[in-house]
Amino acid sequence: QVQLVESGGGLVQAGGSLRLSCAASGSIFNIYRMGWYRQAPGKQRELVASIASGRSTNYADFVKGRFTISRDNAKNMVYLQMNSLQPEDTAVYYCNASPSYLTWGQGTQVTVSS
Repeated sequence: QVQLVESGGGLVQAGGSLRLSCAASGSIFNIYRMGWYRQAPGKQRELVASIASGRSTNYADFVKGRFTISRDNAKNMVYLQMNSLQPEDTAVYYCNASPSYLTWGQGTQVTVSS
């Protein structure tokens, strides 16, 4: 099964930007839709954004206009560009298929200070 490794998180001030990367150990070409999820302390994991193999995208209302998801099937990579970050965006971010059926990676921590 495809293994997922997320990276690119860190500590950033409110209004700042980060670019997250998700590297898949196998081909994601046949995975129709890939997504980025996040889980804040004490909250359930939630879908942030998803992208189909045809590049159509969907975003949760709370990130629309701020986050951009992209994928590179040739490199087996999925990205999440996050701009105008806010403290409420603080969470561990994960990638997975959408709906999720792959084994979860370790995620990457994003912390936004006010």
